[in-house]
Amino acid sequence: MLSCSFLLPYIHVIAAIYSCYCFMQQAQILLLFQHEARIRYEKFIQSFLARRRRIARRYRRKRYVNNNWTDVEWSANFRMGRATFKNLCNMLRPWLTRQNTKYRQAVPVELRIGICLWRLATNLEYRSISHLFGVGLSTCCLITQEVVTAINIILKPKYIRQPTAPEMKVIVQGFRDKWRFPQVAGAIDGTHIKIRAPTDDPASYYNRKGDYSIILQAVVDHRMRFWDINVGHAGKIHDARVFALSSLYQRGINGTLLPDWTETFEGVDVPLVLLGDSAYPLLPWLMKPYPEGAGVTPEQINFNFKLSQSRMTVERAFGRLKGRWRCLLKVCDAHITFVSQIVSACCVLHNFVEVHHEDYLNEETEAEEEIEAVPEGRGGDNQQQSDIRNAFVYT
Repeated sequence: MLSCSFLLPYIHVIAAIYSCYCFMQQAQILLLFQHEARIRYEKFIQSFLARRRRIARRYRRKRYVNNNWTDVEWSANFRMGRATFKNLCNMLRPWLTRQNTKYRQAVPVELRIGICLWRLATNLEYRSISHLFGVGLSTCCLITQEVVTAINIILKPKYIRQPTAPEMKVIVQGFRDKWRFPQVAGAIDGTHIKIRAPTDDPASYYNRKGDYSIILQAVVDHRMRFWDINVGHAGKIHDARVFALSSLYQRGINGTLLPDWTETFEGVDVPLVLLGDSAYPLLPWLMKPYPEGAGVTPEQINFNFKLSQSRMTVERAFGRLKGRWRCLLKVCDAHITFVSQIVSACCVLHNFVEVHHEDYLNEETEAEEEIEAVPEGRGGDNQQQSDIRNAFVYT
């Protein structure tokens, strides 16, 4: 029998050869796996890039405002003509311009404003607007918020402000010429903007019509242009309470709201006044109709008729506002913290298109709201304000 010591050198050699063989097999398997993984990764990258190219081609075809529309189609879609739209873009361009990067091109200003106007004019959901304009869903939402903010910051101080003395003279003369009502600086009223029920204290926003809403209080001139707005109070609050909480009321009480211009009728010095319905208090600078019923004179009925005719200016302004920007006519599904900014931006755009003499294509108007009477006399001498109203009767 051979000794085991004779096989020891060969056993070590065989073990070394086997170890090398196993290592080479493992290395070959690893290289094969890496090669397959690299092939799969390259195919994935090629597929991803091809998909991105298809999306880019599709969006490149759609990411622009259609310049082939006629003037009527342009006004119907954006609520303003082509020249007015370009003017709006130029005014907001410094705020809305974004820089291009090596990863993507910035959305043009014209497209940004077009997206926002489409949203405000139709209240269409963001998903549909993103497909129409070829932008992402979140991008579409962000663009709308940015444009609304830009309108409120840049355009609101210019288009919604207290009239200057020359402008106030034009307003007073406008009411006198159109409705034979002297010493009128504007008409005031409130309207409800429907919203989704907020999560915090929804009962405060539930109004008498059975909807959840916030209130827009506005003062308009004889051309249906807003020169003061107050928006954001819960829909459950009465119009008189909204008026009492507004800065307009505080300026009126302090004597800084209207110029101190008086005109004498029937021996009474009549100041400039605002016209409101019976929901508002009777003040020396705010006229309301006489309560109708037993004891009302024909002169007082005629006064109520003239006041109603003049005050319908604010109702027509609300009708045009909601007819143009139909996000206010429908339930506004934006968050409660952003609804007030949307309403304010719509009022600014209303004045903007009215200043540029854009035609109002929608002939529908908003119905007049029901009136809730409140006790007369808030914040003034009853005899003084009654004398002023009686003097108007014989003008």
